[in-house]
Amino acid sequence: MLLKFAPINLPIKRRIQTLSAAVWIYTLVFGGLISFSITLYLILYTRLWWLTLIYVVWAYFDRHTPETGGRRIDSVRESEWWGYFRNYFPIRLYRLPWLKFPTDKNYLFCCFPHGLLTGGAFSVFATEHGEFRDYFPGLKPHLCVLDQHFNNPFLRELYLALGMCSPSARSLNYLLSKPGGGNAVALVVGGVAEAYYCKPRQYKLVLKNRKGFIKIALKNGSSLVPLFSFGETDIFDQYTSNSPWFKQVQESIRKVIGLAPIIPLGRGFFQYSFGIIPQRRSIAVVVGAPIHVEKVENPTQSQIDDLHKIFVDALINLFETQKHTYIKEADDIHIELL
Repeated sequence: MLLKFAPINLPIKRRIQTLSAAVWIYTLVFGGLISFSITLYLILYTRLWWLTLIYVVWAYFDRHTPETGGRRIDSVRESEWWGYFRNYFPIRLYRLPWLKFPTDKNYLFCCFPHGLLTGGAFSVFATEHGEFRDYFPGLKPHLCVLDQHFNNPFLRELYLALGMCSPSARSLNYLLSKPGGGNAVALVVGGVAEAYYCKPRQYKLVLKNRKGFIKIALKNGSSLVPLFSFGETDIFDQYTSNSPWFKQVQESIRKVIGLAPIIPLGRGFFQYSFGIIPQRRSIAVVVGAPIHVEKVENPTQSQIDDLHKIFVDALINLFETQKHTYIKEADDIHIELL
């Protein structure tokens, strides 16, 4: 394989941008192992064992915080570090100019696709860098991520500081039932199962049988907002195999750790040919029109199915009407529902 090296005279700003993207993917992949290793080291081999033990016990009693709105710290969300991350790709948020989002309602932003990094949704909803405040004044963003992230000592504090919350039904109901509205809750509906299908210029969405979010929206009368991150699947390729055992092993590991055991194919620090750092390719996060939802305390399966179809049609329409703006040679590219 012929290596393609990065220029030596790149500006320091671009180097920091690459570092920020690398730190994020390494945190997602290895963060759990590192945080548990540091915790064990502090307890077993340092004089700080008692302080670390107190923290672990406190974290156990604090375990429900991700389900009750989280614990955001604005100074962490506003850090310039996240600006470097955003501008690495770059990630940009777009909203159709005529759309209105009254602040007396709560909104469930349904984000697609998951990709490997979910960089678009992270940048928009978990940091203060970008266009969200300009486009949605008065709305408070919350990004729902896997519960496993909140089980990692120390690292969980970063996720909470960024305003992240659990994707559980309890958490969603808590956020979407806020009196007076004002919450913008972002849920990556396809989850880690969708990450298996992340390939450049391919948009396979796990959505056909995902209807729990529809039921929650109905029970709370929360507007559903389709959101599509064009380019999310282009920043990584992944190793795939047609061998049945390979997929079985992947799925077995996922059930244990909760994360998709995928081998990402990206770039390195000083070359563009291989590595696990995402490629520098733009991500356009496009927000569609909100779907008004009437509150139904006990929705029937028929009501859930009907609203699910309305949402799927709206998502496909958003993709088809916007794809030529954000995807090159997009005529033959379509959403495939799984």
